[in-house]
Amino acid sequence: MKSRPKLLLHICCAPDATAVFERLAPDFEVRGFFHNPNIYPEAEFKRRYSEAERVAIQMKFPLEEASYRPESWFRLIQGMEHEPEGGGRCAECFLYNLRATAAKAREMEMPFFTTTLTISPHKVSAKVLAAGKAAAREFGVEFIDMDFKKQDGFKRSLELSKKMRLYRQKYCGCKFSIRLKPEQSQGPN
Repeated sequence: MKSRPKLLLHICCAPDATAVFERLAPDFEVRGFFHNPNIYPEAEFKRRYSEAERVAIQMKFPLEEASYRPESWFRLIQGMEHEPEGGGRCAECFLYNLRATAAKAREMEMPFFTTTLTISPHKVSAKVLAAGKAAAREFGVEFIDMDFKKQDGFKRSLELSKKMRLYRQKYCGCKFSIRLKPEQSQGPN
């Protein structure tokens, strides 16, 4: 059997990882990477990481965790706190997380990386893909340019999330995207 190329998958949350991993697994040897210092508060970060671990175990792929260092993210977006959701702060956040993923891929000698961020109907895929391409150029690894929401990707993530009874959060993750208090977020489906 021909070996598959290695790919590092930036995972923003467990539900999004399900359908993305399912699509990538036939063509790549996937390793997950949970890098999200933007998630607020720390309890929410831990909950999302724990759910990502469950997905990794159930779907049988290794998962790397980056340390939780929100201060570096807050420094990055300083002055953009009042940007609208989907604006400049989000573009910087995409680039920040994808630069970290590209750097980790290079460090691990993995030639490819991509992200689950494009599966969300709440994210402008063009902005995410542009950030991924910029990070790839900077770190000398190849970004797999895929809009995972196409071909009912988000719908599939909902199906798998329900089947796996995953926690589905009500906000993107940062302090500025909270619409409901984290404790009011929807629990397992």
